[in-house]
Amino acid sequence: MRRIVPNSLRARLLLTVSIATLLVWVAAGVVSYYKALHEADELMDGQLAQSAKLLLAQVLHEVEDLSDTHAITETLDDDSSHPYEQHPEFRVWGATGRLLLRSGNAPDTKWLNRPGHYPPTYADIRHAGQPWRVLTMRSPDGRYQVQVAHPTKDRERVGLEVATQVAIPIVLALPLLALLVYFSVRRGLRPLEKLAADVAARSPDNLEILSVPHAPRETQPLVAALNRLLTRLGATLDNERRFTADAAHELRTPLAAVKIQAQVALASTDPVDHQHALRQVLAGADRATRLVEQLLRLARLDPLASLPDPRRLNLAELAAEQVESLRPIADSRQQRLSSVAQTSPVEVTGDADLLAVALRNLLENALRYTPARGFIELGVGLEDGQPTIWVRDSGPGVDDSDLPRLAERFYRGARLEREAGGVIGGEGSGLGLAIVQRIAELHGARLEIRNLAQGGLESRLCWR
Repeated sequence: MRRIVPNSLRARLLLTVSIATLLVWVAAGVVSYYKALHEADELMDGQLAQSAKLLLAQVLHEVEDLSDTHAITETLDDDSSHPYEQHPEFRVWGATGRLLLRSGNAPDTKWLNRPGHYPPTYADIRHAGQPWRVLTMRSPDGRYQVQVAHPTKDRERVGLEVATQVAIPIVLALPLLALLVYFSVRRGLRPLEKLAADVAARSPDNLEILSVPHAPRETQPLVAALNRLLTRLGATLDNERRFTADAAHELRTPLAAVKIQAQVALASTDPVDHQHALRQVLAGADRATRLVEQLLRLARLDPLASLPDPRRLNLAELAAEQVESLRPIADSRQQRLSSVAQTSPVEVTGDADLLAVALRNLLENALRYTPARGFIELGVGLEDGQPTIWVRDSGPGVDDSDLPRLAERFYRGARLEREAGGVIGGEGSGLGLAIVQRIAELHGARLEIRNLAQGGLESRLCWR
């Protein structure tokens, strides 16, 4: 059978607190009940002792005529007694064990033959099929011995009445306690209800942080977590809006160029101009295709929190493959493209396809902005014991003010735009280094870019 657990936090708190309170309350009631029984029993024993002392005092005072003592004790049994008052039965013996006096219903008990004076002695006996509580007490001079007794059922009745009077307020207080628990839980959950109402009342585009100035300490981590989430969502949405706007702008440029060149080709009657316009159409289509590919690649990389299937990779082999794949482009522009690697293997755990994309983007950037007869070098090694990949070129470099922003999406430095050589489609999309940086993050590496002292640019992937 499935357990039914309330789906409401308030119901869970009420159920848990109510059950815990009820258990404690019942335990307290049981303990109080038995404690009251015990105290009532002690009270009855005290009454027996008091009756025995009074009887001894009366016997010592009326030693000449014990028949008067009997008459005096009989007068104590009247109808004006208190409901809790007990009427003990008694026996009085002399020093030799001779029974001197007894009440009418006193149980048949024996003279306690002990020499000298001894403390009062309690005992439980049965008389006429009923249990009795008996106290035996001897006078200080040892001449008299007194026994007083109560029927146990009368003692239990008094004890039960006392314990019941103690337990009744506890039982009657339970409904009041339940109400107090309900209103206390409801009041305690009011800040959460207010927070929930605040979040529910917000419009979808309202990502401002929550302001709960008097939130209880227990809800502050929740409020802080929600505010961090809202901040991240706001930043993500801002990035997406900016990315969408930039992508639309970047796509509009090559498409507009393709349209213009197509119109020129249609209007041109000169075969040379016609061919030139068609080549420009193809170049614009290639640029738009690369831009779309880069956008799709970024869209696939952004949601990833980690690599889906990392494996051990040899960076030198991966670098050599990328150099060979781009060598025809370098040769066509008379650029020297080479790779260097240390003799010992340099391995990392990662995704071979993603790292190949990163290396190709770095190499394409270097090829695009390096002039003819310039050099591009792809190197692999260890620095401070950590794998490192670098790409160096003899191009124009970039303005120092542009270095921190080169990995931003769609950002191109002013000098790079001027120096684009057209080897790989002319001006870049502004997404290549952003893709490299995202791939580096997924591999636990960082992208570093700096100008070389002798001229040119160096891009590095440094594992940490």
